[in-house]
Amino acid sequence: MKLTPILVGAFTLALAASASAQTLTIATVNNGDMIRMQGLSTAFTEETGIELNWVVLEENTLRQNVTTDIATNGGQYDVMTIGTYEAPIWAKQGWLAPLDGLSADAEYDVDDLLPAIRDGLSVDGKLYAAPFYGESSMVMYRKDLMEKAGLTMPDAPTWEFIGEAARAMTDRDNDINGICLRGKAGWGENMAFLTAMSNSFGARWFDETWTPQFNTPEWKNTLDTYLSLMADAGPSGASSNGFNENLTLFQQGKCGMWIDATVAASFVTGADSTVADQVGFALAPDNGLGKRGNWLWAWSLAIPNSSQNKEAAEQFIDWATNKEYLATVAAAEGWANVPPGTRTSLYENAEYQAAAPFAKMTLDSINAANPSEPTVQPVPYVGVQFVAIPEFAGIATNVGQLFSAALAQAQDATTRDMTRAGYIK
Repeated sequence: MKLTPILVGAFTLALAASASAQTLTIATVNNGDMIRMQGLSTAFTEETGIELNWVVLEENTLRQNVTTDIATNGGQYDVMTIGTYEAPIWAKQGWLAPLDGLSADAEYDVDDLLPAIRDGLSVDGKLYAAPFYGESSMVMYRKDLMEKAGLTMPDAPTWEFIGEAARAMTDRDNDINGICLRGKAGWGENMAFLTAMSNSFGARWFDETWTPQFNTPEWKNTLDTYLSLMADAGPSGASSNGFNENLTLFQQGKCGMWIDATVAASFVTGADSTVADQVGFALAPDNGLGKRGNWLWAWSLAIPNSSQNKEAAEQFIDWATNKEYLATVAAAEGWANVPPGTRTSLYENAEYQAAAPFAKMTLDSINAANPSEPTVQPVPYVGVQFVAIPEFAGIATNVGQLFSAALAQAQDATTRDMTRAGYIK
C-alpha cells in the first residue's frame, strides 16, 4: 500500500504527538481544595496534552512518602505538594528545582503573592514552591450555640473565654461537643496546633542554647489547658482526630467551636455543612502575652530535582497557582470556594469580599503570624508552628505521639469518672 502525502503527513504528526506525550505524577494531600483541583485538571490536559497521574494521600502519609522519595532521589513524583517547613530546607539541600519560569512570567505575577507566604517558600529571593493555598488558624464557632450559652464571642478571644464557652456549649445528651481540636499524632497534626497554642502561653521548643523546654511551667500550662478542654468539652476518640475528622464533626453540627486552619472557612460555610448559616469567626486565642495561638502555612507545589519532566511540571504548577485558576474555581464553585491565602489581588477583589465573610479574618490571621519572632521569649529558630531545622519532623513526630497518648489516657480516665458519677448513661 502506497501512502499519499496527506496520509504521510498525518502519520508523522501522530508519531510526533505520541513521542511528545508526557505524564506527570502528582503527589498531593486529600484536602478539599486539592480534590477540587484534581477534578478541574482535565482542562489542563485538554489544553496541553499532558496527562496527569494523581497520588492523593492522607496528610501524614503524604509527608512520609514525599520525604522518602526526595531524600533518596527516587524520582517517583514530578510535582510534590509540600509545606512552608519543607520548601526552604529542601531547596538549600539542592533537592528542589527553582521555579524560574514563574518568577520571570509577568502574567503569573509573583509580586502579587502575599509577602508572608512568598517569603516562606523562597531562598535568597528565589521561589522554590508555588503556594496553592495559604493559611493561618482561627476560631470557627456556632453563633446559635454561643447565644444559647448567653455568651458573645469577641473578635480576639482569650483562652480563658474559650474554656468558659466550650464548657457552656457542651451538650452530651445531644452529641454536641463544646470544642474540637486536633489530637491525631503528627508534627503537622497535633503538634502544629499545640506548638502554636504554646506560643501564646509563653512556651518555646528550645531556648537560645537549643536546650529543650518541655519541663517548663509554660508547657505544663499549655498541656493542662488542652487536656482539660478536651476532657470536659471535646469529642470521644479525639486522639484520632486531625483536620479532616474535625471538619466532618463541625459540618455535622457536633462542635460548638473548632480552632484550626483558616482554609476550612469555605467548607464550614459551604453546601456540605449543616450549620453553614450559623458560623462565626474570631482570631486564635491569646493569654495577654503578646502572641496568639495562630500559625502560618502554605500547601504548595514544588518540583523535585529528580523529575525528568521539569518543564511540563512547571507548566502544571503555573496553571494550578495563577490568577486564572482562581477565576476558574470561582466560575465553577463560586468565589467563596477559591483557594485562599496566596494573592493580594484576591483580598482586593470585591466579589470575593462579598462572597467570603471570613476573608478579612483570614488575612488578619495570616498577617498576625511572625515566623521570625514566634514566641514571647527569644528563640534561635524560625517558624510559628514548627522549628525550621531538618531534624524537627522526626523530633516532633515522637513528641506528638506522646501527647496524643496523654490525650487518650485523659479521655479514658475522665469518661470512667463521669460514667461512675452518673453523668454519662
